[in-house]
Amino acid sequence: MITDPWFYAAAVVAVLITGTSKGGLGGGLGVMAVPILALVIPPVQAAAVMLPILCFMDILSVWHYRGRWDGGHLKVLLPAAVAGIALAAFTFRFIDERFIRLMVALIAILFTLDFWFRPRLSGGRGPDAVSGGFWGALAGFTSFVAHAGGPPVNVYLLSRRLDKTVYVGTSVVFFIVVNYVKLIPYAWLGQFHAGNLLTSLVLLPLGALGIALGVWLHSRIPVRLFYQVCYALLFVTGLKLAWDVAAG
Repeated sequence: MITDPWFYAAAVVAVLITGTSKGGLGGGLGVMAVPILALVIPPVQAAAVMLPILCFMDILSVWHYRGRWDGGHLKVLLPAAVAGIALAAFTFRFIDERFIRLMVALIAILFTLDFWFRPRLSGGRGPDAVSGGFWGALAGFTSFVAHAGGPPVNVYLLSRRLDKTVYVGTSVVFFIVVNYVKLIPYAWLGQFHAGNLLTSLVLLPLGALGIALGVWLHSRIPVRLFYQVCYALLFVTGLKLAWDVAAG
C-alpha cells in the first residue's frame, strides 16, 4: 500500500475533482487524475490505483442519471471504444513509461486549449458513425493508457449539442462500460496487486463524496467558472509533466 503523504495530498485533489466531474459535469475532468498522481508516482501505477475508484464512481453516477442518456450515440461510440481498449492492451507492454507520461501531458495541454478556444455550439445533432467511431476508438485507447478517454469522447458528444443532462448521462454510461471492460486487461497485465488495491480502497470514500458534490453542483453553480479553474490547473499539470519528460 502506498504510504507517501505527498501521494495522498495529490490523490485527495485528483479523486474529488474526478468524482465531481463525473457526478455532474460530464466526466471530462477525469483526465486530471493520472496527470496529478503522476507527479508523485509512476503513471502506470496511477492508472491502476484509479481504475477501481472510477468503477465505483460509475455505479453511483449511472444510478443517478438512469434513463437519461442517448442510446443512438452510445451504439456508435461503444464498439469503437472496445476496439481501442483491445489495441492499447496488446501494445501496452511495448510502450515506454516516458512516452505514457508525455502522452498524458499532451492530452492535458491539448484538451485545455480545446476548452479555451473551441466555440460552443447549440442545437441538437444525430449520431455520426464515422466521427463517433474515430473518437470512440481514440477514447478507448487513451482511457486504457491513462484514464484520459474524456477528451476524445467529449469532442464527439459536445459536437452533437445534447441537452446538458442527457450529455452527462450519455458520458456516464459510456464510461461505466469502458471502465469495466478495462478491468480484464488490467488484471491480465498484473496491475491489480494488493498494494494498489488497498490504496484504491482507502480512497473510495472520496470518490463517493465527489459524486455527491457533482450531483449537487449540476444545477447550482456556473459550470464554466468551475471548468475554467480546473482546466487552468490541468494545463499547469500538463506543462509540468512535459517538462519532466524533457528534463529526463
